[in-house]
Amino acid sequence: MSQVDGSYECVTKSPMGDQKSVFTVQSDGDSFTGQNAGAMGSLDVENGKVDGNKLTWTMNMKVPMPMTLECEATIDGDALTGTIKAGPFGSMAMTGTRQG
Repeated sequence: MSQVDGSYECVTKSPMGDQKSVFTVQSDGDSFTGQNAGAMGSLDVENGKVDGNKLTWTMNMKVPMPMTLECEATIDGDALTGTIKAGPFGSMAMTGTRQG
C-alpha cells in the first residue's frame, strides 16, 4: 500500500458553496484509480498519476454541466491539499483528511 492510498473526507470550495465529498485513492505504481463521491453523485478518476506524494488526475463532470475537471493534490501525512480547475469557473481549493 502506498503512502497516498486511502479514503479522504474532502471539502471543495466551489462557486455553489462548500462541496463535501469522499475521495478514494488506490495506487498502482505511478498511477491510481478511485473516485470522488459527493452530494452531486460520484466522479471516477481518469488519467490518475502518482509522483511521490503528489497526485494529478481528471474527472468528467456531467452535472450541472458537462466539463472536464483538472485536479491535483499533495498528500502530507493524513492531510490532502489540492486544487480542481473547472474550466471557465477557475480553480477551486480542495482540502481533505484521510479517514481512519
